[in-house]
Amino acid sequence: MNRLALAICLSLAFSPLALAQAKKEPSAKQKAQQERMKDCNQQAGEQKLEGDARKGFMSNCLKGGAASKQSAQQNKMKDCNQQAGAKQLKGDERKKFMSSCLKG
Repeated sequence: MNRLALAICLSLAFSPLALAQAKKEPSAKQKAQQERMKDCNQQAGEQKLEGDARKGFMSNCLKGGAASKQSAQQNKMKDCNQQAGAKQLKGDERKKFMSSCLKG
């Protein structure tokens, strides 16, 4: 009985170690997706995208869409336009604000 209890204790003690060794490396497809995620995240950070604009950009970018840069610019334009509307800017003030907002 003692041997059985000892065997059970040892198997439980070493099972996490066995599980750690059994962990597989990511596949080539998974590595590519991880790299794409890293790149898209970096691009979104450089463009200082937040909220819905960032979500839209990340979605397009992760799909590998060629229009991801255009879409990001459209999202940025939409956000800047909303901000200008909230500030009730018109004429030259609006143009100046939009210009600076779109530049980042």
